[in-house]
Amino acid sequence: MWRIGDMVTRKSYGKDVCFVVVELDDASETAILKGLDVRLMADAPYEDLEQVSDDELRQFEAARTQVEGECLRLIQSRRAMEHEKRSLRRESRFQANPDFFERPGRVLHLDGDGTYLKKCMTMYRELGIRAIGQHVPETQMPSLVNSLLQQYEPDILIITGHDGVIRKGKDWADIQNYRNSHNFVRTVANARKHARNMDDLVIIAGACQSHFEAILDAGANFASSPQRIMIHALDPVFIAEKIAFTPIHETVDLYEAVKSTYTGTDGIGGLESRGKYRLGVPKSTY
Repeated sequence: MWRIGDMVTRKSYGKDVCFVVVELDDASETAILKGLDVRLMADAPYEDLEQVSDDELRQFEAARTQVEGECLRLIQSRRAMEHEKRSLRRESRFQANPDFFERPGRVLHLDGDGTYLKKCMTMYRELGIRAIGQHVPETQMPSLVNSLLQQYEPDILIITGHDGVIRKGKDWADIQNYRNSHNFVRTVANARKHARNMDDLVIIAGACQSHFEAILDAGANFASSPQRIMIHALDPVFIAEKIAFTPIHETVDLYEAVKSTYTGTDGIGGLESRGKYRLGVPKSTY
């Protein structure tokens, strides 16, 4: 019989996603599943599950590595072009005193999944972003977000974890039809009490299939998921990177930001927002 921690796929969905079993209900013979690479929570009857073989797991891992590599290469290519543009800007602004330093935006990342948070923190370091990560269950995020904002005072706040539509084919406008969207909405609304100006604190919120419209209405700058699709574990990080490295006097290019993600505009969308990248003088010798 199935055990917590088993790697499984769902036969009814063509074994498209690799899941980890996180809960079992023997009475109803139903398993609660967590996506290995996508921020999705789902349930499935025992009979619909199939164990992932070692070969299949290697295929899923290879596909994940390819996706992450492609997104990273896209960001690095864009970063190189933007660096060249900024170099030209620096020449005109700092000809008299070229002794400057750079400071991209700071990130506070709240994640309902500790495993995903570790992956995200690794990517922040790869991208040169100052980030603080906190593993917080989605149900606790609304009550903890303001104290964490007061403690860390970030430029960018990420609120994510797991989500999913509970009953397919039902009313997707009803926020009660989502596993955690209501928690994300409450967390965003509470964060906005701390920083009401959307350019003072840029908020990125949501997970797989989240209620995009409700999260934006609560005060988020970017949210998932416009088409109620699954998003990659690192998609919020890639949005944060664009914001962190866009100069404060510029508006973040929405399409450039979303293009850096795996899922694109079907998975994440947002509102015009100012960047968080600053130049400063003088550069310290210590």
